[in-house]
Amino acid sequence: MKAVTKVTGALALAWLLAGCTALRLAYDNADTYLHFRAQSYLDLDAKGSDELDARMGEFFSWHRRTALPQYARVSDEAAKRLAKGLSREDVVWGYDSLVAHARQSLRYAAERVAPLLDRLTPQQVAHMERRFADDNRKFAREYLRGSEAERRKRRAKRWEQRLEDWVGNLSPVQAEKVRQFSERAPLYDEMRAKDRQRMQTEFVDMIRKREAQKRLPDWIANWERGRDPAYASASERFHQEFLTLIQELDKTLAPEQRNRAVANFRRYAEDFSVLARRARAEPPRK
Repeated sequence: MKAVTKVTGALALAWLLAGCTALRLAYDNADTYLHFRAQSYLDLDAKGSDELDARMGEFFSWHRRTALPQYARVSDEAAKRLAKGLSREDVVWGYDSLVAHARQSLRYAAERVAPLLDRLTPQQVAHMERRFADDNRKFAREYLRGSEAERRKRRAKRWEQRLEDWVGNLSPVQAEKVRQFSERAPLYDEMRAKDRQRMQTEFVDMIRKREAQKRLPDWIANWERGRDPAYASASERFHQEFLTLIQELDKTLAPEQRNRAVANFRRYAEDFSVLARRARAEPPRK
């Protein structure tokens, strides 16, 4: 299920955080990638693998018909707002739209995959736990190593690279704003690691009790429930600092940077529309 979460979440985030110039190609091959990732966690036999393919097909059929037209509209609206200059309300609207679409996709994906998860064997669940442990070690290597100053510097670099995917090279002034954001925003990766492990434990317990069909869709669509209050507070502070960063950077964009970002959103709107039109030519899956 972690693979389902990552992929569906990535699709929902693509219009905001990615810089891919081959979105249609990536989307057309997402089912293959998703199957590979899911199989690495679920360790399915041939029959289970075929069922997973069918259930993924149901998800992507729904996603093309329902989610992609929404993504196209949001991307087009984002281009219009960005072209005029972003207000705080625009930035909040963009984030809220992103989260709402992510919840919708995650809920539907969970509904499709839950019956399969409820039939996993103890051996398959144990395999999944080992994969989670691998993920946690990778997370620690990426986010928890080094001093606080080193980690803040790496975080600033990651965000700088993501932003440059959208607007091109940042000016020294803009790069400094990103650095200041990383210095201000809470460094809460230890809390993130702890919460990841909490969710993994809850998920595995759900599967062992064969309650995925009953509980998983609501659980995954409301991923922030059950967080430690300190983590919830730090996460909200980070969120507010990030929104402030986006608004501050918007004020410093050179015309060519703004034009590039607007063009990216318009290209995404077109790509999502093309993918959605293809879906209308396909017979719906039951």
